[in-house]
Amino acid sequence: MSEASGLSTENNVLGEPLMACSFAPLTGYYRDGSCATHEETDVAHLVCVRVTAEFLEYSASKGNDLSTPRSELRFRGLVPGDRWCLHVLRWVEAWEEGKAPRVVLEATHERVLRYAPLAALKRHAI
Repeated sequence: MSEASGLSTENNVLGEPLMACSFAPLTGYYRDGSCATHEETDVAHLVCVRVTAEFLEYSASKGNDLSTPRSELRFRGLVPGDRWCLHVLRWVEAWEEGKAPRVVLEATHERVLRYAPLAALKRHAI
């Protein structure tokens, strides 16, 4: 990712350069603010979302508590309104159950289209 422009050499679901998701809280698999893969095949935290209380509760019920601070991981816990790079399969699961958080299309990696249709992402777009 280019620090100056906030752009990545990777693309988003709209076919444009991938934009940053969040620097506060610092997100991304690489904690660089982006849902980028850096050309790694196993990176799946690709969906930039704005979390809601409903989604945080849903995620915790599925065993992934994103609200509780974890100092050992330098994680302050998410609050409604935070942006976060979410694992693509968690988003798909939440979408299928009617609990999907809103998506920031410009900051969601194009690889997500392998798992979710663009039409569904657009219906949940901010």
